[in-house]
Amino acid sequence: MIALTLKLLIAHFLGDFVFQTDKWVEDKRAGKFKSRYFYLHIALHAFLLCLVLQFQWHYWPLVLISVGSHFFIDAIKLKLEESMNPRLLFMLDQLAHLIVIALLVYAYEPFEINWEGLFSSQSLLLIAALLTLTSVSSVVVKNMMNIWSYSELNTEESLPNAGKYIGMLERLFIFGFIVLNQWQAIGFLIAAKSIFRFSDLSKAKDRKLTEYMLIGTLLSFALATLIGLVYLYATRNLSIY
Repeated sequence: MIALTLKLLIAHFLGDFVFQTDKWVEDKRAGKFKSRYFYLHIALHAFLLCLVLQFQWHYWPLVLISVGSHFFIDAIKLKLEESMNPRLLFMLDQLAHLIVIALLVYAYEPFEINWEGLFSSQSLLLIAALLTLTSVSSVVVKNMMNIWSYSELNTEESLPNAGKYIGMLERLFIFGFIVLNQWQAIGFLIAAKSIFRFSDLSKAKDRKLTEYMLIGTLLSFALATLIGLVYLYATRNLSIY
């Protein structure tokens, strides 16, 4: 099962990401079903499937269904490109391809999904930790920083919600480092962020801005560290595993 899954994933990744160039994508968007690259992409996908499956004849139904589903999924994607959010459409497109791969693997090599494991104590604990690290901590930091009605200089030059997502990512990194017992890596993360922020702060020459950024960063790091330590304590002492 694992070998077949990996083969189908490799073929999909090669066809959709490695060999499909920006030129192909732009031409498909412009020409839709008249674009030769649309059909070339499908043909390439078929060839890659046959290649990873070593041209074994008993896999021909799998190749046929996979290529056919790829054609219809991509066709629907082209139809919806002008009316849907591109990020959402991309995620739905890839999700559809992955579902087809899972169904094909199941048809050839049936497997059981451990649904109970998804709702086990360890899974729920991890989900709770991830939610706290991202959305919950973002709101906490925002509300705690609201005691200063201070906005960064030249905010129009910043990406929308950039600070929010940077905070989420740094807390996830710190959590991962703590769980893996790689505390020294947190120091490298702090150093890297300091380097990137130093030029902005030095140009602004604003003590309030520097203090605001420092408090926000330390608060975010403290929350991530606390969540990581609580997670480790729970997994080791509360019979979660």
